[in-house]
Amino acid sequence: MDDFLPPPARVFVAGHRGLVGSAVTRRLTAQGYRVLTRTRAELDLRDARATAAFLRRARPDAVVLAAARVGGIMANSTHPVPFLEDNLTIQLSVISGAHHAGIPRLLFLGSSCIYPRHAVQPITEDALLSGPLEPTNEAYAIAKIAGLVQIRSYRRQYGASFISAMPTNLYGPGDNFDPATSHVLPALIRRFHDAKEAKLTDVTVWGTGTPRREFLHADDLASACEVLLRRYDGDAPVNVGCGEDLTIADLAARVAAAVGYRGRITFDPSRPDGTPRKLLDISTIRALGWAPAVPLAEGIAQTYRAWRSAPDTPA
Repeated sequence: MDDFLPPPARVFVAGHRGLVGSAVTRRLTAQGYRVLTRTRAELDLRDARATAAFLRRARPDAVVLAAARVGGIMANSTHPVPFLEDNLTIQLSVISGAHHAGIPRLLFLGSSCIYPRHAVQPITEDALLSGPLEPTNEAYAIAKIAGLVQIRSYRRQYGASFISAMPTNLYGPGDNFDPATSHVLPALIRRFHDAKEAKLTDVTVWGTGTPRREFLHADDLASACEVLLRRYDGDAPVNVGCGEDLTIADLAARVAAAVGYRGRITFDPSRPDGTPRKLLDISTIRALGWAPAVPLAEGIAQTYRAWRSAPDTPA
C-alpha cells in the first residue's frame, strides 16, 4: 500500500491545543513525525495574510487542519454566526495558504453533523447534501460542508493531494467541560460530577433521551488521521467512527456510573434532541486497516480522571 507521508515528515497541526489537535500531535510525534505548532497568540488562523506567510516560511510536508470553533447544541443554536464565520475564515485561510505555499499534503477534518438530519443509517459518505440539515447546528454544518467542497475543488482544479475526514462525536482528555459550550459527553461528566459533589438526588438531562449517537475517543481519531495521511488520496471524504451507537439515556447512565453519581436521572423533553440518529458507515477507513481501540467505558473513565486532575484546563 502507498505511503504518501512516511515519518519523519514535517506536519503542521493547526489547532494543536484543542481536543483533536492535541491528540493528533501526540500520535504523530510518537510515530516519528516532526510536528510544527503555533498558538493563537502566535498565529491567528483567521488572518489569511499571516497564515499564508507562515506556511511559506515553514514549508511543512503536510497540514492537519484541526482548528475550528466547536460547541454543543446550546452554543450552536444560540450563537450560529461565529460558528459559521470563524470556521469559514479559518478554512479559507489555511487551505488556500497551503496551496499557494506549495504544501503537497493536507487533511481537513469535517464533522458528521454535515449529514442530513434524516440520513439513512448507517450513514455513508455519499449521503452528503442529499437532504435538509439539523436546524440546531446548520451554521456550523454549512461551514464544514464548504471546507469539504474547497478540498475537493483544489483536488479537481490543481491536482492537490488534499483529503477530508468526517469524524463522529468525539471526546477525551482535553475536552471542553464548560456548561454553556460543551458537547454532550463532557457536559454530562460535569453535570453528574457537580451533582455528586453537591449531594443532589436528581439530575435533569436535555431532551427525551431517545436520540442515538456514537462516540469516538480522540486518540482513535488521531490514529485514523495518521492512516489517512499515509494511505488515502481519494476525492471523497472518509467517515471516522466506532461503528456502534447508543441512546443518550444509556450514555447518561454510563457517565453517571463512571462519575459515581447514584441519584435519579430525568429528561426534559422541552429541550431540543437534535438529529434522531447519527451512526457512520466506517467501511472505507476499515478497508485501509484502521479500527478503533478505546472502549467507551474505559474512555469515559479516562476522560473523567483527566478532567479531575486539571478541571480548569481550556480545550
